[in-house]
Amino acid sequence: MKVIEMTGKSVEDAVKNALDELNVSEDKVNIEVIDEGSKGIFKLLGAKPAKVKVTVKRDPIYEAKQFIKGVLDSMGMKAEIRVTEEKNIIKINLTGPDMGILIGYRGETLDSLQYLISLIINKGHDTEYKRVVLDTENYRAKREETLKRLAGKVASTVRNTKKVIKLEPMNPYERRIIHSALQDNEFVETYSEGEEPHRRVVVNLKKA
Repeated sequence: MKVIEMTGKSVEDAVKNALDELNVSEDKVNIEVIDEGSKGIFKLLGAKPAKVKVTVKRDPIYEAKQFIKGVLDSMGMKAEIRVTEEKNIIKINLTGPDMGILIGYRGETLDSLQYLISLIINKGHDTEYKRVVLDTENYRAKREETLKRLAGKVASTVRNTKKVIKLEPMNPYERRIIHSALQDNEFVETYSEGEEPHRRVVVNLKKA
């Protein structure tokens, strides 16, 4: 967050000087008048400049874009970055070649980047928490459908074999998908066990 103190012949002049220095428009800053200044006698003797403190407002969309751009540049990758915000959810979508590298094994790289962006946007700020969703090539929706199909198959297997099935370790988001997909199943129940990052979903027959 950029903060600058600036002087001028008047408050308006000091603000203009600060905006020029920061290269931002007035709607992007908070302004605090430290000293309104004085013109002095005959506008000469005892004249005192006005002084203001100008703070650039946080822009989470800009912060997210800059971070992703830095990551892509360091990897030598090019991609279109689209960032939108709705109801405190910041959605970032990347479009470009070789996006599979950013997705990683079962989305691990994508999840790690998403976590880092969330830290940058939320850590050390007293504003309302903003959830971050990072996606590319519609991976999130495809993965969700894959997990829902997996949940259905595992539920059928547990029902037929009457044996407990422990799924591979998943992140909290993916575990929630499995739990949600089977929460109304009349034959099986789910719960999680283990410690992060090895926590997994367990599917078992419902007790009679």
